[in-house]
Amino acid sequence: MKDYVLSIYADRFDKNVEKRNVMWKILCKDYFQKFIKKNDTVLDLAAGYCEFINNIECGKKIAVDLNAKTKKMANKNVKVYQALSTKLPKELTRKVDVVFTSNFFEHLDSKNELIDTLKEVHRALKPGGKIMVLQPNIRLVGAQYWDYVDHTLPLTEKSLQEAFHLTGFEVTYQKTRFLPYTANSRIPAIPALIKLYLKLPIMQFMMGKQTFMVANARD
Repeated sequence: MKDYVLSIYADRFDKNVEKRNVMWKILCKDYFQKFIKKNDTVLDLAAGYCEFINNIECGKKIAVDLNAKTKKMANKNVKVYQALSTKLPKELTRKVDVVFTSNFFEHLDSKNELIDTLKEVHRALKPGGKIMVLQPNIRLVGAQYWDYVDHTLPLTEKSLQEAFHLTGFEVTYQKTRFLPYTANSRIPAIPALIKLYLKLPIMQFMMGKQTFMVANARD
């Protein structure tokens, strides 16, 4: 991981750890949990500060990230690997039921790197396993997509669908407009308000700039 990226993450996320954890606890319980069984092995790809993997309920928890700080942020029941998304540990082959990744693909250097990442995810998944992706959608975000210096790869729901198709996945669920672009949005970290947002599709349509997609691995 480039040194400047570590500095960016520290500046961008360290001051919002508590707010982000409140948000993710609600997101996991009230939304993402319905896609995950209690006995599933779940891998959080580019886990960052582990807000998702720490809060989701599942059988076995795995986090993958290049950032050494991920291990410090992970709960004790999370197995952490420091690895590239394009070179996942061989021991994970066919061992994972669900891969989750959030706000990661826009940081990849190229579409080739995206394809290589999805191929590695496919290798790690058990037959019929699935990937869940939460991703800023440049078609919805517009020029603001480039407000972050570490954003390099523009994606829409259609380009992501095509990438899945090319790497042996079939899209089974899609919510084009889901969450606002950033955690520093107009929605405060108040559980009742986050819960209300998740129950009101009209609010998601008005404010949603991130797409959520689920795809199953074809044999």
